[in-house]
Amino acid sequence: MNNTRTITYQQIAATVERLCIESCYELPGDVLEALRQAAAAERNPRARHILEQLLENAQIAAEKRIPLCQDTGLAVVFVSQGANVIFTPPAEEPEATLFDAINAGVAAGYEKGLLRKSVVAEPLNERKNTGTNTPAIIHHEIIGGDKLLISVMTKGGGCENKSQFRMFNPTENAETVCQWVVDVARQAGANACPPFVVGVGIGGNFEQSCLLSKKALLREMTDANPDEFYARLESQLLSQINALNLGPQGLGGDTTALAVKVETAPCHIASLPVAVNIECHAHRHKSAVL
Repeated sequence: MNNTRTITYQQIAATVERLCIESCYELPGDVLEALRQAAAAERNPRARHILEQLLENAQIAAEKRIPLCQDTGLAVVFVSQGANVIFTPPAEEPEATLFDAINAGVAAGYEKGLLRKSVVAEPLNERKNTGTNTPAIIHHEIIGGDKLLISVMTKGGGCENKSQFRMFNPTENAETVCQWVVDVARQAGANACPPFVVGVGIGGNFEQSCLLSKKALLREMTDANPDEFYARLESQLLSQINALNLGPQGLGGDTTALAVKVETAPCHIASLPVAVNIECHAHRHKSAVL
């Protein structure tokens, strides 16, 4: 029995185009609800007013179909491809790949959505803008089944710049790791536009811990790590970061972070890699299943 499904270049490009625009215009519902709850609980009047302004900004952006923020980000695309999914290129470009389709969607979305294009072709010399906001950062994995899952995160530069990695000695304890994570949030400060969503990747190796920290940001705001130990760690880190009193936009208050998400992976006996990926209050991401 043949359970394979065909998904075309055109379907993928159109979906990514839509997700880029929607993510820049609309905050996800769980993020809006987290901001509402934070505003209701905030004891600092100035901080509460800023949170209310962020909610108003999100409402205006969604209604008027304009970007939430002038930095419409670098497109980070997570793709989970079912093992039974077959990608088919267009007849006029028979060698086009899945990645080509994604980049075509990003370019079209940023053009159609009038989104700022923020990608330079090379990092250290001329830094010339590509003019299309491509290439996207694409993370691809094969999973079971016949579906294609696409998540687009339009990641701003200000918060991304405050992310950090550290290789701990494997003998370090949870308290030491938590102290460092909290300090990364403190150093991020107003420059990363709090209140934050904080992704933490623990384990794997150098590059996997960083990927885990970014992938953690795709989780629902209200969920908890299924492992009881790490669920407690998430709650502890959120309390400690909010106790910094940085507050919205770094002007003081109870709400420095809306959520902390921890993802883990097995690692070498001699290693304890930890990465922190900071996300600003404009936590823009959208997903689709084909």
